[in-house]
Amino acid sequence: MTDRPLRHATASSTALTPLQRLTRFTQDMGTLTDRAVIAERILVELCDATTSHQGALYLLDREHDRYDLVMTVDLQNTTAALPSFASTHALIQSLAHKHHFLSVADVADIPPITPELADTLRAAQSTLAVPLLNKARLIAFVLLGFPADRLLDHADGRDLLTALAQSGANALDSILAHDDLHQSQTLMRRTDRLRSLEIIAGGFAHEIRNPLTSIKTFIQLAPERKDDTEFIHDFSRIVLDDVHRIERLIQEILDYARYMEPKLTDEDLNEIVTSCLYFIEVKADSKRIKIEKELASELPRVMLDRQQIKQVLLNLLLNAIDAMGDGGGRLLVRTHRITKPGATVWTQIEIEDSGPGISKANLEHIFDPFFTTKHTSGEHAGTGLGLTIVHQIIQEHHGEIQVESTEGVGTTFSVNLPALPID
Repeated sequence: MTDRPLRHATASSTALTPLQRLTRFTQDMGTLTDRAVIAERILVELCDATTSHQGALYLLDREHDRYDLVMTVDLQNTTAALPSFASTHALIQSLAHKHHFLSVADVADIPPITPELADTLRAAQSTLAVPLLNKARLIAFVLLGFPADRLLDHADGRDLLTALAQSGANALDSILAHDDLHQSQTLMRRTDRLRSLEIIAGGFAHEIRNPLTSIKTFIQLAPERKDDTEFIHDFSRIVLDDVHRIERLIQEILDYARYMEPKLTDEDLNEIVTSCLYFIEVKADSKRIKIEKELASELPRVMLDRQQIKQVLLNLLLNAIDAMGDGGGRLLVRTHRITKPGATVWTQIEIEDSGPGISKANLEHIFDPFFTTKHTSGEHAGTGLGLTIVHQIIQEHHGEIQVESTEGVGTTFSVNLPALPID
């Protein structure tokens, strides 16, 4: 919660007509994107419009079903008396259901809840509560404090205040919707990553089988060969390398499961592709899917976030395997060096499957958030954010992703990433 000194209206702002004031405020609401800045702008505007000395803005917390204090002006010594309001509170119920301002004078018209409402307003040193409604839903409300003889008695004043409140409500609702989408994407990103982890567990087990065999062999032979210094020296080195190999694998799994800020490093794309293919070999074999790879020699190196690009490739590879089902098929992975207009050099990864393909109607929505063609339960369940996240990661790498599909033939995803310039 933030408290700001009240920014009193300047001579130029007080000289504005109601229409000019509303136009300026609405334009501001359309350009601001920070929640705290929007809240402050709304509160100051409503204070100015009503010549209020102080005010407080409460915003809906959808997760906890309450309204929290997020901004005040000139209320430094009274914020302790301004708690959060549950959605069942009399003040909230009155504002949400009656859809109009509530003043100390008005509570006389609501006998059953008059004492509680009056006490609430007085505790906040307020004489007017202004609801900010969008689609008949209370998004936020503002408590304003000014002398009772200054209450808005004129229709024009109330109309202006209503219009300002509506514009502010629209802006805050957009911010809440954006925050909800961001939280959902974060949750779905974690869900998709954990689902992929479950599938690549088979590949992980396959990957560590060989180093575990060498370690087990050394442990079994060491008691008998403890005096053979050459054996102990050579086998110790092999075992230590295998332990480090297992540690690296575990760290890669942990990094993949845990969201990390992008860290761009100079990488060999062919090596990343090979690593991802190794993880899915067990699952592909179990479904009688043949994996083929055609990796270009001397492929230009790329600056990228290794874990994020692995997430992209694993998502596309696992989607391809899922699409082909249990009837077998062919999964082809190719890498290319391509040159675009302006002689810029890019790298390209193509992932081609022999699955049933994607219909044209679905193809144009394939990267839309929450769009999915996987509606069954189990391992084929889809969150509808996997390809959205893939698209976002590629965009953050200043790359491109395209998809071509023919029903009954298969689907090809192409990921293009800008290459590092050659010195």
